[in-house]
Amino acid sequence: MTVPTGRRERKKAATRQKIADAALRLFLERGYDAVGIRDVAAEADVAVTTLFSHFASKEALVFEQDEDFEQRLTRAVTDRALHEPLIPALRREVQALVRHCTGDSAAPIWRMIDASPALRKYEESMRLRHAESLATAIAADPDLSRTTTACRAIARFVIDAYALAREAADPRTAVDEIFRMIEAAWEVTSPSANSAHQVAGDGAGLQE
Repeated sequence: MTVPTGRRERKKAATRQKIADAALRLFLERGYDAVGIRDVAAEADVAVTTLFSHFASKEALVFEQDEDFEQRLTRAVTDRALHEPLIPALRREVQALVRHCTGDSAAPIWRMIDASPALRKYEESMRLRHAESLATAIAADPDLSRTTTACRAIARFVIDAYALAREAADPRTAVDEIFRMIEAAWEVTSPSANSAHQVAGDGAGLQE
């Protein structure tokens, strides 16, 4: 999680974390559907308006690291070392995110999410948003030179890799296995690969 630097930012972050911790505590104790926004606000000792200034919905309380995860994925593209290949940088970040989300303490949270249609729907929309942000970051890098469709497809694959690995018996191995396929797909979309394919196709046409 990004550490805020200013006093005001630190105070705001602390309040946000207090609300998220109170919400998760109540959700796990009583069940997600049995807890209302007012219950969470009372538990965190904040006004309902304060809660909504930090979280747009009840579902967002469960995914309080949503923005942080999205930023980590885009920074894996924008902050990678000069000339570092894209896919290894993304694989490293996804491995870290999967480790974070597969610890013993995370298991009850995922059981709660899986049992709630509202939370599953929110998670799905969140993944799509993360994929679009990641695709935008990839497309904006002049060194990567891919079509918009290729950028969006690879971004979707990366987000799905996280979701699939999180559910696997051996998450780390699953990430490695999936990213081998992602890397192959990424190479196929390179301009040089497309040029070679075009040349091969033209040659086949001349032989007919």
